[in-house]
This record gives sequence, structure tokens and C-alpha cells, in this order.
Amino acid sequence: MSLPPPAAVCSTSADPRAVARRVRELARELGFQRCGIAGVELGADEDHLRDWLAQGLYGTMDWMARHGDRRSRPQELVPGTLRVVSVGLDYGRDDGEQAWRTLADGERAYVARYALGRDYHKLMRNRLQKLAERVQDEIGPFGHRVFVDSAPVLERALARNGGLGWIGKHTCLIDSDGGSWFFLGEIYLDLPLPVDEPASAHCGTCVRCIEVCPTRAIVAPYRLDARRCISYLTIEHEGAIPEELRPAIGNRIFGCDDCQLVCPWNKFAKRSDEPDFRARNDLDVATLPQLFAWEEDEFLRRTEGSPIRRSGHERWLRNIAVALGNAPSTPDVLAALESRREHPSPVVREHVQWALARHATSLAPDS
Repeated sequence: MSLPPPAAVCSTSADPRAVARRVRELARELGFQRCGIAGVELGADEDHLRDWLAQGLYGTMDWMARHGDRRSRPQELVPGTLRVVSVGLDYGRDDGEQAWRTLADGERAYVARYALGRDYHKLMRNRLQKLAERVQDEIGPFGHRVFVDSAPVLERALARNGGLGWIGKHTCLIDSDGGSWFFLGEIYLDLPLPVDEPASAHCGTCVRCIEVCPTRAIVAPYRLDARRCISYLTIEHEGAIPEELRPAIGNRIFGCDDCQLVCPWNKFAKRSDEPDFRARNDLDVATLPQLFAWEEDEFLRRTEGSPIRRSGHERWLRNIAVALGNAPSTPDVLAALESRREHPSPVVREHVQWALARHATSLAPDS
């Protein structure tokens, strides 16, 4: 990624503490529920990242390794960076029980809560840019760059250091006052603002997230094997999903929330009614056959502005085929699979054939 050089270091005479307070106030005014300021030193996190990469736990996400240490060195990604402002935007809904009911209903489709509505990237980026501009209006120009999953940024470590929460054993960020249902975004800036106290960890002896993971992707506390993670398999991974992992995927067709749903800290999660994050296309109640019937043009139309679009229609059908293979052998499920038996994509065909074979085995009379 090519980044423009930052502006010269701000020569404003504004009191850094006053500026920091104003940043937090403006962040709240713009709709962010949490905001913190961190330095750029991430030595221990860099060691953790290097070890994770060395073990190949990133799967086919080559971009995780491609940027080297720039991910853990903000000052190298954007020269001149002195501080990082991290913000959190709640997306949690008061639907934990509904989520578990959907997971228990084999004919319904489960979509990760963050992906039910519009894509959060543009919304957060616009708000972060407004935040930077409003600060500039008050104190004068300074060098900055806004990021929302748009560059190699170690966002959870920076947010932890800014006091937004601690990194849980499932590797998600947890706020003791707000759980883990929130998005993160950052502003790299060249202002020497005072930093916040890092958040301390409060997972204690709890291992619910490790125990609940359907594919055992959390191989140790704070250690995720992406190659087994349902979110990775259904969103990032191209080609065939390993057969041995397909049964455990259940009806999860885009992402997975189990480790967050089971986390006791999420009883404190703030519930958001951000209009952009409300469920679209009835994705919170849709059945697998209904979604499997979407042709590519309908998929593209319905997923416009949605994070689901990035998976593409082929992966969408692949994921649903796996879920249909795990579903009850009802007429609707079998008819849906038969409708795609001759799909032009070899990936889709193979997953459909696998699913049909599972149903043939379950329907076969006892010998």
C-alpha cells in the first residue's frame, strides 16, 4: 500500500492535554462509544505476531505476513506518527437468545452479527475523518491518516494500549463496561498527546470461548489457528473447505460469533440501534434454501453495501452448500441442493455433491 507522506509535525501551541480531552469529546459527539490514545511501542505484540506467523497460523492470508513489521510499527507505516487514536463503535444487538435459536435450527442460516447490516468500514472512516478535521479546525493542521481495516495495523493491541479493552483468550477485544460487540478504527497522528492507561486483562480462569469453538480454532489462550476458524473458512478462504471441518460449521454461512455469544462479559455489552447496522434482507431469520436460491445478479443487488459481498457469489453458494449438508433432510433442503448439482463452478458442485452424499447416508435404511 502506498501512503502519502504525513504533514510536518504540528507546531500548534495548544495544550496537549486539552487537545486529548477535546479528541475524546468530539469522538463521543460523532457517535463513537469509546476513544483512547496510545503510543507506538508494540514490542511484545510484535514478538507475538512474529511467532504466530512463523507457525503458519494465518492460513492463506498472505497479506498478514507481506507487510512485515510495519503492522506492529506505526511509525514505519506512516513516518512521523507519534500517537494513535483508537475508537470503538458498538454494533451489538439484544439478540443473544435469538442467535442461539438460529444456530440450533438447522434449516436457518446464521450470519455473523456484524454482517447483518451495512458494511461498517465506510461509516467509520467518514466519522474518523470528520473527527480529525474538527480537531484541525480548532488547533490547526497536523499530520494524520485514518484507518479502518485498510492497512496493516495491529488495531487490537493499539486499542488495548489506549484503554479501550483487553485482548481476550479468543483474541477479540473486551471492554469490561461494554463487552466485545464493537468495531475498531484508528487515526495515526503526529501530535505528542498524553497517552491513556492500557486496559488490564480480566478473563481470569474462564475458558468458555475455547470450549465452545465448534472447530477448536482457539488452540490455546490468546492463540487462534485461522486455518480452523469458521470466520476465516467462510469469508477469507478460497477454494474447497476441508472436509473434516465441514460438519462442525453447522449452519454458519458467513462468519461465526460463538466465542462472543458465550463470553460472560457480553452481559454488559451496550446495545446499538445504529440504522446502518440493522439486519437487511431478513438475514437474521432467512432459511438456507431461500438464500441458496439467489442467483449472482440477485446476490450482488442484495449485498450492495454489505460486508457479505466481498465473499463473492461462488463462496456464498459454497458456504450454504456446506450448511445444507449439515441441515435436516427435508424436501426443501434436498430440492435446494439438487438445484445446484450441475452448477458451473467446480467448487460449488463439489460441496453440493458432498452435502447430497451426507443426506443419502442419513436416509439410507439400516442394513
